[in-house]
Amino acid sequence: MNIIALDSSGMTASVSIVKDGRLAGVYTIDHKKTHSETLLPMLDELKRMTETDLSETDAIAVSAGPGSFTGLRIGAASAKGMAEALGKPIIAVPTLDALAWQFYGYAGLVCPMMDARRDQVYSGIYSFEFDIEKKEYDLCIKSEGAALACADQCRKINELYSGENDAPVMLLGDGTDVSISIIEETLKVPYTIAPLHRKYQDAGSLVTYATRLYEEGKVVDAASFAPEYFRVSQAERERAEKESHEV
Repeated sequence: MNIIALDSSGMTASVSIVKDGRLAGVYTIDHKKTHSETLLPMLDELKRMTETDLSETDAIAVSAGPGSFTGLRIGAASAKGMAEALGKPIIAVPTLDALAWQFYGYAGLVCPMMDARRDQVYSGIYSFEFDIEKKEYDLCIKSEGAALACADQCRKINELYSGENDAPVMLLGDGTDVSISIIEETLKVPYTIAPLHRKYQDAGSLVTYATRLYEEGKVVDAASFAPEYFRVSQAERERAEKESHEV
């Protein structure tokens, strides 16, 4: 199995390659440059270092949203371009699922929170349940991903947390950075914030989860793929407001 993965859903740009069923390389950077400047050059370097022949790729995995509108569009355009050129399918990986997958097998609730601006976060609540027959964990959605106020998500966590003997709730994502005061005030159950190396988007996690989706046949063709934004962009909101005032 050979899969290329791109994640440009947030401030972090990350690419990875699974080659012959192994995680051959991950290249992640969180700096001031835009994803249009970094994403494909990073992939070119990773491809060179791992001696990867793109023609042998089985699929292109990409973070499908939610996330930064500009970042998702750059990732989608890059993935669609490669998929069309190579004649390969796309694995559309939900951003929140890929974030949660970084804590594969964790005993407690996992709650990624991405900064959605306007006093909101993109967030979902997950758990991992062990399948005895498959001898692996399944990612289970306890609360669907949505754009909502951080305080509202914290209250959902309070309701879902089942008892004192549970593992602390694992919080991750850049939404925890901007909403820490709200979390401290609203979350009434034990929790911990993920360490830096597992806190933000990572294409290694995305491509690992993508292999599971690929094995399940969850792929789309390049023409059919479109990111999932969870809400309209600021430009679209401003245009709608302007048009409503003109009526």
